[in-house]
Amino acid sequence: MADNDQYEKSYSDSGFWEKLKNVAKVAGKQVLELALQMYYAARDTDTPLWAKTTIYGALGYFISPVDLIPDIIPFAGFSDDLSVLAAAVAAVAMYIKQEHKTKAQDKLRTWFD
Repeated sequence: MADNDQYEKSYSDSGFWEKLKNVAKVAGKQVLELALQMYYAARDTDTPLWAKTTIYGALGYFISPVDLIPDIIPFAGFSDDLSVLAAAVAAVAMYIKQEHKTKAQDKLRTWFD
């Protein structure tokens, strides 16, 4: 991931929720589910600092208006976001608990059902 520190510094809770609200229908459930799982894992006190740093870097990239492929490009715009989120999930998978996955799924149900 390119310059994780830059994106970690770009992360904010308000920016995260605003981005999710704005892209919910366009980005699709897969992108949102990964983002939400990591969000809940990062908020968990059991998650170590290095994993939180990785998560916040990926979420910072996700909410950043400047990324590899602009989000306004139909279909392709979130492919780089998905790639970054998937790489981060792979790196911190052992810290994404079932409760984080359940919270993410519950949140998606409230948005999409």
